[in-house]
Amino acid sequence: MTDPTDRRHRTAVPRRNSVPRLRGRTRRVVPRTHWLLLCVLVVTLSAALLLQGYTHHMFGITSDDVTGPRGRADTVPGQVAHGGPVIADAAGSPHTARPKAGTIALTFDDGPDPVWTPRILDVLRRNHVHATFFVVGTQVVAHPELVRRIVAEGHQIGIHTFTHPDLSRLAPWQRSLELRETQLAVAGAAGVTSSLLRPPYSSENDALDDADWSVLKQADSAGYVTVLSTLDAEDWQRPGTARVLANATPHGKAGQIVLMHDAGGDRSQTVAALNTLIPRLKAQGFRFTTVGAAVGMAGPVQPAGLGNRLQGITLIKMLQLGDGTIRLLGVLMYTAGAISVLRAAVVLVAARRHRRLRTGRRARPWGPPVTEPVSVIVPAYNESAGIEAAVRSLVASDHPVEIIVVDDGSTDGTADLVESLGLPGVRVIRQRNAGKPAALNTGLAAATCDLVVMVDGDTVFEPDAVRTIVQPFADPRVGAVSGNAKVVNRGGLLGRWQHIEYVVGFNLDRRLFDLAECMPTVPGAVGAFRRRALLALGGVSDVTLAEDTDLTMALCRAGWRVVYEEGAVAWTEAPASLGALWRQRYRWCYGTLQAMWKHRGALVQGGAAGRLGRRGLVYLLLFQVLLPLLAPVVDVFALYGLVFLDPLRITALWLAFLLLQLLMGLYAFRLDGERPGPLWSLPLQQFVYRQLMYLVVIQSVFTAVSGSRLRWQRMERYGTLRAPAGAETSDEGRPPRIPA
Repeated sequence: MTDPTDRRHRTAVPRRNSVPRLRGRTRRVVPRTHWLLLCVLVVTLSAALLLQGYTHHMFGITSDDVTGPRGRADTVPGQVAHGGPVIADAAGSPHTARPKAGTIALTFDDGPDPVWTPRILDVLRRNHVHATFFVVGTQVVAHPELVRRIVAEGHQIGIHTFTHPDLSRLAPWQRSLELRETQLAVAGAAGVTSSLLRPPYSSENDALDDADWSVLKQADSAGYVTVLSTLDAEDWQRPGTARVLANATPHGKAGQIVLMHDAGGDRSQTVAALNTLIPRLKAQGFRFTTVGAAVGMAGPVQPAGLGNRLQGITLIKMLQLGDGTIRLLGVLMYTAGAISVLRAAVVLVAARRHRRLRTGRRARPWGPPVTEPVSVIVPAYNESAGIEAAVRSLVASDHPVEIIVVDDGSTDGTADLVESLGLPGVRVIRQRNAGKPAALNTGLAAATCDLVVMVDGDTVFEPDAVRTIVQPFADPRVGAVSGNAKVVNRGGLLGRWQHIEYVVGFNLDRRLFDLAECMPTVPGAVGAFRRRALLALGGVSDVTLAEDTDLTMALCRAGWRVVYEEGAVAWTEAPASLGALWRQRYRWCYGTLQAMWKHRGALVQGGAAGRLGRRGLVYLLLFQVLLPLLAPVVDVFALYGLVFLDPLRITALWLAFLLLQLLMGLYAFRLDGERPGPLWSLPLQQFVYRQLMYLVVIQSVFTAVSGSRLRWQRMERYGTLRAPAGAETSDEGRPPRIPA
């Protein structure tokens, strides 16, 4: 059966090696440094998101209402409860201070705000008045330029915590963190530190309870002086400008600390009230100043040290990065969601139409039945585990075939095994190891039939697969036909997941490509071709690692139609370990990127080539490159949302996404005649398999962009294939074989 001297073997199809790689000259080194960069990026991103989530969503309370009824006040000293609004030495010998008579200290909480703080500053500047701004750390991070303006215009800065929580409800370490973060933010934004503190939801002295007093004592230990108020404008309730003005107007000449707000909502009433309040009180003889000056404090605001300033700048940059990242993640998440829904809609509509065209009552046959013999080429390199089952299944075909096994320098006795079977119509050709494209070209040169079926050495055909796959060649426009490859080793989660991917992903896409006449890939496991079409292209090219995709795209660009025949079923072994799966998909993805780059010219061509470019290549770029690159965003945002946002809403969105996939799976399994049982593992697939596929795409894109050359990744064979029943050595009762 071996015929190394066969003239057709010696006349090899010429290879074409002049096609440029993705980026010119390539290196044969697989990049590794990008994984380090990716890890650094992941760690940095995680830190930024955790910090952003903590500071924005863990403890902040957006309501301006008090958090509950006043508790017991047994530990609050009498001199504090009935003293002045500025409280010092709370942890030792507490004492208080009041503003001097005829003195007004305007204070503004919750800012800075990009809309209202500048307007309030403008009012103060026009009236030559200085005030005290108790700032919230998150607002400082978002608008550091406003803090700098406050300081530059002579106003005083005070601390109002980082996220505006009720400090009495936090653990001591959380209180310290709130104050420390705010202090650093102020230092980073304006280069100053402040010893003035106004706890959120505080009011006057007599409203203090035991929980509040514990906060004040801890703050005193950290070096803070607490500033309460004597008049509350209650502008946060937006009662009307007249009411705000009345609430902020003192009765008598006693000094006052007036509580107002420059953020937290619509503060137009505050601005309007200030325009009237300041001139009116000045006319009554009141003097406006800062809190520190009102009570005679010596320098509550000081220049920040270099360490605090650097830490503050770092904090601001990290939080700004987190804010920007969340906004970007939101945009990308909606983009990925829209792309996913679009793909599902397009694929399902196309699959339904394809089914009606191929199997409905109006379906038309390709033409007269194709009965001419077929050459089956089996490239084999170390395929001893499954080659016998593969060859026996081909011998059992109900269509006349010649079977050419091209042994590509195997070292495991593959060729000897095939020869020992003594099967009729089977020829073995040996060659030195030169790669799969070379083996296919050798088989192509040795073939005697115009129709050629190419089969991987780990694939078993159904008896009618060859006959079914060649029927579309009745249409003279058809140059290649894709069969229906199915996973044979479906045991275990990994096998089920790949089975789902083959049925839902690959086969639904092929139906769409068939309908749109832009099929980009005829799989190496089960594909049929016109030999003369392949010879006209120069045979199978070896410039990419996805020779099947490269060849299919070349056929489309040459004007041939490529179709999908779902009834031509072949069974193939899928990787049984994550490592093997990684190697296989890495080669597939990288090779597909190579082929897309090689055939990018189809984007601007007309006819069949243009359909491939503007339909097939765009689809691959959008759904097989861009979407997998965006998909991790959905997972990251989901984790972020579960921890820091509304877990019920995030869970509902995830379930909706899963339901969409399940519906696609059910329909695809129905089209393929498969039982839907394996779909129970679909939810688990989201936590392992999808992430692996994302990393494959990331690795492939990086390898392609860096110009590195990936070597062939051969999959380990497991010997799970079995020849179909009745595949004996005798040819009695079978279609005639073509002599080897």
